[in-house]
Amino acid sequence: MKKLSVLFAAVMMVVSVGMAKAQKIATLDVAAVLNGMPEKKKADADLKTFLDTKQAEIKKKTDAAQTKFQQYQAEAPKKTADENTAREAEMKKLGEEIQQMNDKAQKDFIAKQDAAYEPIEKKLNDAVMKVAKANGYDYIMDANSSALVFKGGPDATPAVKKELGVQ
Repeated sequence: MKKLSVLFAAVMMVVSVGMAKAQKIATLDVAAVLNGMPEKKKADADLKTFLDTKQAEIKKKTDAAQTKFQQYQAEAPKKTADENTAREAEMKKLGEEIQQMNDKAQKDFIAKQDAAYEPIEKKLNDAVMKVAKANGYDYIMDANSSALVFKGGPDATPAVKKELGVQ
């Protein structure tokens, strides 16, 4: 019985090695391809401009609130308790407005990023599929992925870049 188990294990190893050799595997440096695409460069620049604008708006409001807070602190001893309570409520409201601006800016940025990258991702995926079919690759794996199990196949990066017209 033990000999049969060893024989079965040996046969399975031979079969699995034969199957692995029959598959064509290639690696692809996805980051290098994406960074070479003009569409990605433009999307990145547009997103940076959008983010810088939103951050400037938030900073302006924050600076104004900070100035008002310092003014209120300096004037607090000269004001009545009711006036100071009203000012505290105003400052709390300003803080909430700034937080809402931050939250909205973050949501808007994510939505804009998704919309900008979706066609780029589709174009890359279409090119990878076309190159894989043209070259008979069974698998193309990201060369930089931490989940990479095997990197012995040919590199598809030059072919995908050529397909996309990227240097």
